[in-house]
Amino acid sequence: MIRAFVVENERLRLVDGLASNEERVLWADLVDPTKEEEAAVEAWLGVLVPTREEMEEIEISSRLYVEDGASVMTATLPAQTEDDTPVMLPVTFVLSGNRMATIRYHEPRAFVTFPMRAEKAAVGCSTAETILIGLLEAIVDRLADVLERTSRDVEILSKDIFNPTEKKASKRDRDYQLVLKRLGRKESLTSGLRDSLITLQRLASFLANTVGQSKNGKDVRARVKTLSRDVLSLADHTAFLSQKITFLLDATLGMINIQQNAIIKIVSVAAVVFLPPTLVASIYGMNFDFMPELKWLFGYPFALGLMVVSAVLPFWWFRRRGWL
Repeated sequence: MIRAFVVENERLRLVDGLASNEERVLWADLVDPTKEEEAAVEAWLGVLVPTREEMEEIEISSRLYVEDGASVMTATLPAQTEDDTPVMLPVTFVLSGNRMATIRYHEPRAFVTFPMRAEKAAVGCSTAETILIGLLEAIVDRLADVLERTSRDVEILSKDIFNPTEKKASKRDRDYQLVLKRLGRKESLTSGLRDSLITLQRLASFLANTVGQSKNGKDVRARVKTLSRDVLSLADHTAFLSQKITFLLDATLGMINIQQNAIIKIVSVAAVVFLPPTLVASIYGMNFDFMPELKWLFGYPFALGLMVVSAVLPFWWFRRRGWL
């Protein structure tokens, strides 16, 4: 599918068909394109667009390059970030003169919100360069929103770990298992965002060296510089968030180990407490013909009392030492 946009009064407007508005279109957005659609956009741009296999290559030379005067830039962007299982796929931006094309195979949120906002209000979209920068700014804003939401979720997880509401050990264990799963999803999301921001940081540096030749070059360079600083700050925040998630993961495992050690300690103490009474009962359970206490009137209560005392003394000693 090809979505073609023209500029009217510094506002974007979606038009029907690229071929019928070839001279007016400044932005062609290819969504899961066919071979015929790729050929149409290549003829419109005057440069070949990368295939999906070429977009997925990780070498910088394959993602950022200039071909026939056109700048080709590829970045990895997330989609479907609402459920912490984002789809991470590359998106290519091709800037050729005063024409810009994007090639993608998923639906990042910014590709929906930016055209809607640029259609309703003048956001400085006058050339292909400004459209590209506006789109990149919307992408960075979206990543910032996702990071803010992730930070709030991590804070909630931190409270669940260090201030558990459940008092029963078995329920706390189930809660910790859920916390581990949630931490794993947050780490996966944060890792994907970090990879995306790294590619955007490289793209912004490359873009700063290729734009700014128009009459509004100074303003364009300033916006690209601001964009680069925003991406860098988000990357730093993502690194901090990743470290915090790692800390919470270690803390959760530590809490689980403490609970397990407490259970093992209780079982061990119980075994030690009942060991002396078991020994006394075993002695008096032996079938010898001559046992002094066997005919004694107080032999039975004496044996019971001896077992109680032998159980109470270890218990008292453990309490005195602070082991219980």
